[in-house]
Amino acid sequence: MKLFYMRSFSYSEIVHRVATLTAVALLSACQANGLAPPQAAAFQKSAAQGAFQHLTEYQVFALPTLGGNYANAAGINRRGWALGDANLASNTTEHATIWRDGVVTDLGTLGGLNSGIGYPAQVGGREFIAGNSETSSVDPLGENWGELFTCTPGGQTCKGYKHIVLGFRWQNGSMIALPTLGGNNAVALGGTNDRGEIVGYAENATKDPSCAAPQVYDYEAAIWGPKPGAIRALAPYASDAIGVGFGINDKGDVVGTSGACGFPNFSIALHAVLWRGRSVVNLGSLGGATSNSAFAINNAGQVVGISDLAGDTTAHAFLWQHGQMHDLGTLPGDVFSLAQGINERGQVVGQSCDASFNCRAFIWQHGLMTDLNELVDGSSSIYLLDASDINDRGEIAGGAYDATKGTTPGFWAIPRSQSSRSFGAYADRRVNLPESLRMRLKNRRGFHLF
Repeated sequence: MKLFYMRSFSYSEIVHRVATLTAVALLSACQANGLAPPQAAAFQKSAAQGAFQHLTEYQVFALPTLGGNYANAAGINRRGWALGDANLASNTTEHATIWRDGVVTDLGTLGGLNSGIGYPAQVGGREFIAGNSETSSVDPLGENWGELFTCTPGGQTCKGYKHIVLGFRWQNGSMIALPTLGGNNAVALGGTNDRGEIVGYAENATKDPSCAAPQVYDYEAAIWGPKPGAIRALAPYASDAIGVGFGINDKGDVVGTSGACGFPNFSIALHAVLWRGRSVVNLGSLGGATSNSAFAINNAGQVVGISDLAGDTTAHAFLWQHGQMHDLGTLPGDVFSLAQGINERGQVVGQSCDASFNCRAFIWQHGLMTDLNELVDGSSSIYLLDASDINDRGEIAGGAYDATKGTTPGFWAIPRSQSSRSFGAYADRRVNLPESLRMRLKNRRGFHLF
C-alpha cells in the first residue's frame, strides 16, 4: 500500500476528524435503520471516545545532567537505556552518558575533555555503546573536529575543541578507540546493530583542495566491526567526495548522506543514500538539491530522514519505502521538520519547528503526525523539543526544555496502553522558547551532530 501524506494534524484535530468521519458513517447507518438524529449523535460520541481511549499517552521523565544545565538523549535501546551526553558542572565540557534503571553513568573520554553519543543514535540490542571522544592530542592540521561538541544553549563549542576526535566502543566500563581510514579523525554516530557493527564516518588520507576550510582530508561513511579493530569504507554516491553513515539495521544496510567535502557540521548533504551490499542507492529528494540525509532504517527497510523542498528554503521529514520518498509534512503552523528514529512497528519520531525555530517533538504513526507534548500525562513539567529515537517497546528518548529551571534536560518517555484523561482534555501546549535555545536548534539545520 502506498503512503503519501502531505498534511499533519494536532491531537485535537485527530479527535475532531475521528468524530466527524464517524458521524457521517453512523448518520447514514442510522437513517438507513430508522434511527433518529439524537440517537446517531450518541453513537458518534461513543465511537469517538472509544478511538480516543486507545491512543497512547506517555509518562515522561527528565534525565539528569552531570552537574551542568544541558543534556540530550540521542538514542534508546531495547532494554530502555537512554544514551546521549550531558554537561559537567562548568558547562564548558560534556561527556557521553547512559541513563539506565534510574542511574546516570558518565562514560568518560579517550583522554580529551569531551565525549558524546551522536545525534541521532539508532541503537541495536547488544549491550555495547558507540560514541565519540576527544583525545589528548591536538589536531596537527587544525581541522578542529572538536567543534562538533556544543556546551551552551546558543551552541557555542566546548572547551578543548582543537583536539583530535575518534569514535569509541564502550562495554563493561571500558572505552576502546576505533580506527580511522588513514586520516586523523573519525566519528561513530551511535548507530549499532545486533551483529556488533557500528556506523559513522572517518577521514581517509586523501587531501582534497576542494574541501571547505578548515577541512583538509576527505572522509567516508564507515562500518566498524564486528571483529575488533575492523573498519570498512562505504563509497560515496556517484561523483560525491564524502559520505556519512547515520543508521544501520541488523541486515547490515546503512543509511546516511553523501556530498561535497566540507567541515562535518556544515550542510554538505546532497544525496540521501542507502548502502546495501556493494551498492549505494540515491533515495531521491522532496524537490530540493541539498540537506538530503537519511538518519535511520529498520529491518523492514523503511528509512526516515530529512530533505529540502523545491527552492531549498526549508526541509521536511520523509519516510522512504518501496523505492519512494514520501513527505511527512509538519505539525500545524510549522515550516520545518526532520525524522530521526523509526522502530520495527513503523512508528517515526522527530522534530517540527516554526519559522522562528520554536521546536517540538513529534510521533508519526498510522499516517498522522502528532505533537508528543499533547500526549504527555499531567505529571510532567518539561516541554519536549526533539525526539531522537524510539525502540520497539515504543519508548522514546530526546531533548527537552524546563522553563521553571531554565535548563534543557534529556527525556525518557514510556507509553501507556490507554489514555487516563477524559475525552477532549488535550490542548495545544506550544511554547515560545528562549532565543538562545532557538538558535541552538536552528544550528542543527546545518547538521550539527552533537
